[in-house]
Amino acid sequence: MEPILPITSSLASIPLPQHGGPATSNGPSFDHTLQGFIDSVNELQKESGSLSERFIKGEAVDLHDVMITTEKAKTSFQLLMELRNKALDLYREAIRIQV
Repeated sequence: MEPILPITSSLASIPLPQHGGPATSNGPSFDHTLQGFIDSVNELQKESGSLSERFIKGEAVDLHDVMITTEKAKTSFQLLMELRNKALDLYREAIRIQV
């Protein structure tokens, strides 16, 4: 059995954030990531609508391709709605915090 080490020894290895300026990151920002996700959901919805329309017109489109595309669009949209709901819950919770 390993001995229990004090917590301060493990905290020393965690880098602390730099103070004095806004936080910067080399990766994409949150709003760009969110906008990209919204755009991809929109493209899936458009593709689903297009395939469904082509199937209804009688063009050579497989039914299973239509169903798969429709389910992808539906699932992506549901995920987007859940993210929106969680963001609204977080906002409401932040409003309730008293300073």
